[in-house]
Amino acid sequence: MNLFYAPDIVEPNFVLSSEESKHIIRVLRKSEGDSVLFTDGKGYFYNCIIKEANPKKCLIEIAKKKKGEDKRNFLLHIAIAPTKNISRFEWFLEKTTEVGIDCITPIICSHSERKEVKIDRLNKVITSAMKQSLSSHHPLLEKKTSFKEIINIQFSGDKFIAYIDNNVSLELSKVYMQGSDAIILIGPEGDFSPEEVAEAVSQGFVPVMLGKSRLRTETAGIVACHTINLLNS
Repeated sequence: MNLFYAPDIVEPNFVLSSEESKHIIRVLRKSEGDSVLFTDGKGYFYNCIIKEANPKKCLIEIAKKKKGEDKRNFLLHIAIAPTKNISRFEWFLEKTTEVGIDCITPIICSHSERKEVKIDRLNKVITSAMKQSLSSHHPLLEKKTSFKEIINIQFSGDKFIAYIDNNVSLELSKVYMQGSDAIILIGPEGDFSPEEVAEAVSQGFVPVMLGKSRLRTETAGIVACHTINLLNS
């Protein structure tokens, strides 16, 4: 089953972008009268019919609107340092979108080796993963943010910073409360500096470990995402 994404979908009829029109009509060879499934990325699916099979501006008619069943009763926000090898960061985005995440913020830390990201490209990775997993929710990808900015955001749920240190003994799986909103900070390849950890703690973030092994940045992000989802399943 192919799932298409139209964030600005309008009832009862709407025109697709030239990119989506070309993909549906030229690549998939859909024609007038064929059924296609869309999501707005905001929690709804739309069963649609192709009214005009124009490869530049395909006209779609909505036949049925249905609420998705993948809505969670908690919010998960992971703020993570982009990896030096951007493909590893894209892998993180892909897998966490498949597992289930609400918001992702690329953060720039004192040990960061990558300080620039292309948000448009990364959003395409998220969109592709959302369609592949047949999800009705498109995770929000925030613009890059400094470490100081992220630790000062207003957040009413559980706040964690995943940090490798002999003095950190709390495991995320043991301290997170089921059903709670959570934000988790994941550092770069060189981890957070002791000063950054101290600043985060002063803002209410709890240092946690994600297991006994030393994990790559992108792996740590996926483990954190999976842990929260598993505890809420």
